[in-house]
Amino acid sequence: MPPDALVTDDPTNGRPIPYTRWRGAFQVILGMPNKSLAEMELEEYRLHVGEREWSVLHSGALISFGDEQAFLSEPRETRLPYGLALWPASIALAHDLAGRALELRGARLLELGAGTGLPGIVASACGACVTQTDRYEASLAICRQNGERNGAHGIQYRLADWVHWDDPMRYDYIIGADILYAEGAQPHLQRIFANNLTPAGRIFLSDPFRLGSIRFLEKLEGSGWRVDMAKWTLGEGEDARAIGVFELRRVSS
Repeated sequence: MPPDALVTDDPTNGRPIPYTRWRGAFQVILGMPNKSLAEMELEEYRLHVGEREWSVLHSGALISFGDEQAFLSEPRETRLPYGLALWPASIALAHDLAGRALELRGARLLELGAGTGLPGIVASACGACVTQTDRYEASLAICRQNGERNGAHGIQYRLADWVHWDDPMRYDYIIGADILYAEGAQPHLQRIFANNLTPAGRIFLSDPFRLGSIRFLEKLEGSGWRVDMAKWTLGEGEDARAIGVFELRRVSS
């Protein structure tokens, strides 16, 4: 995978994904001492693929680059956790997985940094045996509620930190949406990829072409991983966001 195949500023070449916002006064109890979290008003996103529809609750949709910058400019003291928001990489990954329903059936799948849970919920609906993990209790609470509202009752939920990762299981698939950006977390992710993926397993990572993510993918490619990419586009016009879904698999020796 040459570097120039990864980086692009042309969002029109990818597969387009329509996006519409639904707003509603959904109240969830997260079991958190902070009342602003426990009584937070949530929005709803509906994903349509074929004849199937999924619905997820979230604190706000950060679809465009402007949405993301406005969110990140909020004071840390009042800003809600990243995992409660709906990120475009999550939507693109969910679309990509929905197109792999046959190969996902019966597979063991691990989602890292699940957040609101959309990709893992779609994978579960396709027949995968899904374990969703996140380091934040609030994110897992919304993730669990989203699973229940979509009939995904077989998902396992696990509070987990990549730094202190202790899961001995091996999975056929490992997935993550926009989880590569922090350089300090990358060595821990690389260790999880190596230790928790079956020999013939595959990893699917979606990312809005962040520079740090691309450098990490290039590093993985140079250390025994094959990296392929499918490109998706979320939104239209000036707000269109290009998302790469990167497929990783071990190179046979």
